Amino acid sequence: MFVVDTSVIIAWCLDDEASDVADAVVGRLMLEGGIAPAHWPLEVANALRSAERRGRVDQSALRRLRPRLSLLPVEVVPVELATALGVIETAKLHDLSVYDATYLDLADIRGIGLATVDGRLADACRSVGVQVIAA
Repeated sequence: MFVVDTSVIIAWCLDDEASDVADAVVGRLMLEGGIAPAHWPLEVANALRSAERRGRVDQSALRRLRPRLSLLPVEVVPVELATALGVIETAKLHDLSVYDATYLDLADIRGIGLATVDGRLADACRSVGVQVIAA
């Protein structure tokens, strides 16, 4: 099991972001299962909505993606307000959004790797000793 960041899922969904790394990570995710913080489903949905608004994906593609995304074995973990407020320090330390810092803290606390194609988040992982899952 590993933490899965939205960036990997969006790269897997969108043709213009497709990568062998994203495909391999999702393949591994299907075998091992993943975990993500509570905001993950909304972040995925927002990224897809933004892609649609920018003409990067159309309505029919979104309809095809919905069942594929629903099958992803990702456990969504609640985030309490006290935890979220604590993540601010991680975000400041690594110059990340609170959303991205939450992935990092979850991986660090659980002692598991984090799958991301976001360079800044990957660098932050390496700086604290969290394994970056690339496949």
